[in-house]
Amino acid sequence: MKLNNLVFDFDQFASEMANLKNKGFDYLVTIIGEDFGEEGLGCIYILENTENHERTSVKMIAKQVGDSCVIPSVINLWKSADLLEREVYDFLGIKFLGHPDMRRLFLRNDFKGHPLRKDFKADDKYTLEDDVEPDFGLEFTLDKDGNLKTKKNPLFADDDYVVNIGPQHPSTHGVLRLQTVLDGETVKRIYPHLGYIHRGIEKMWEGMTYPQTLALTDRLNYLSAMMHRHALVGVIEEAMGIELTDRIKVIRTIMDELQRLDNHLLYCGCVAQDLGALTAFLYCMRDREHVLNVMEETTGGRLIQNYYRIGGLQDDIDPNFVDNVKALVNYLRPMIQEYLDVFGDNVITHNRLEKIGAMDKENCINYGVTGPAGRAAGWENDVRKNHPYDMYDKVEWKQITLTGCDSMDRYYVHIQEMYQSLDIIEQLIDNIPAGDFYVKQKPIIKVPEGQWYFSVEGASGEFGVYLDSKGDKSPYRMKMRPMGLTLIGALDTMLRGEKIADLVTTTAAIDVVIPDIDR
Repeated sequence: MKLNNLVFDFDQFASEMANLKNKGFDYLVTIIGEDFGEEGLGCIYILENTENHERTSVKMIAKQVGDSCVIPSVINLWKSADLLEREVYDFLGIKFLGHPDMRRLFLRNDFKGHPLRKDFKADDKYTLEDDVEPDFGLEFTLDKDGNLKTKKNPLFADDDYVVNIGPQHPSTHGVLRLQTVLDGETVKRIYPHLGYIHRGIEKMWEGMTYPQTLALTDRLNYLSAMMHRHALVGVIEEAMGIELTDRIKVIRTIMDELQRLDNHLLYCGCVAQDLGALTAFLYCMRDREHVLNVMEETTGGRLIQNYYRIGGLQDDIDPNFVDNVKALVNYLRPMIQEYLDVFGDNVITHNRLEKIGAMDKENCINYGVTGPAGRAAGWENDVRKNHPYDMYDKVEWKQITLTGCDSMDRYYVHIQEMYQSLDIIEQLIDNIPAGDFYVKQKPIIKVPEGQWYFSVEGASGEFGVYLDSKGDKSPYRMKMRPMGLTLIGALDTMLRGEKIADLVTTTAAIDVVIPDIDR
């Protein structure tokens, strides 16, 4: 969508955002921090009304107070703002008034400067010293005279027992570190520490041409590589007004669903493996190989997929693609029941997953828990239905929602979504229209001036890309809405009062992949 931002005065910002929440904009999609040049530092907030799926955006320029830039926090309205505002603070240095825990989220505490500011100068220095972490969060407020005041909020009590789950732990699925406060085996509090695999992709994009930016999306959630690149080319194509052929749209839809099958198969296997059930993992990996074989013949890749490009596809589908996909659908459909027979309906599985990490629909919306994790609580958040793209509104399929709100239903949503992916593919595979697989573009691509946001339904939730263009061959600012950041932000609420073993279960069930979060 092209952004037509609402703009509020600094003093009215908090009340106006509360008005928008009261008008039904209960889902905070993302917060985009940006250096707007002469205007100063600021944020763009994208909001959605979950009843009618209307979206709007708000632009807020930070107020200069001494050497600091400040914006009132919206954490009291949307809990997902917790990590979203900390991310902006980390990379741009904007202080959010009233946020109780202003700490760096991705970068080391001794990192100098804020890299997404346009005047940031990298010095290429590094240190092998330990990162000294504060045991308090900062809370900033303005007094009646407009002066900035700072308060330290302790993170731990004197008798708290703190254990680090990760960053080197097989059940954190990558370098995720969860600083966990325990009372015996009971979880009292979780503080996520991110950025162990952070590569600064959004900063790198600012120095790249648009075709060069494509190579980096596939290294995010490598199980949603097609969807990640789909969002990136989608926002560029929308901004440029590129009209794609139906052949391109159909092939992209099929490829996205093959990638979703790839993810969900690995998900079902990894949930089992995290609970100690190796046999189910082997079953899923066996069948996932068949999916990857079909994709590889056309794309040349198995884990990293580099198939979409601005204006279409890298190449046409393989001559055997249609037959191979049809054979895959026929093979895979009866196999899904095996995962339930071996693991999903096992009494141990039910004991480990039912009523574990529960979060109701209202809180899922408030914390931005999208994807299967949110649909397990009855929230119809599927981008393919609410904001359809390509062929998703041209085929018959169901959005899977359940009401258990727990890790068991998150697992079941993934199982049932595999059947829906097969249904979508089956309707399209015999009806791939003739036409071009690529709409030729100029050698140097320039995007018109403006701001756009385009999102897709990734394997774990909404993945979106924001683009601010000044009409050049490189983006002025591109920002991703990762699938996993808000999922991790909800873990603390999901797990308070649960056992430490339930932390492993819930982290597996919400389906996070760390490079997607860290970027």
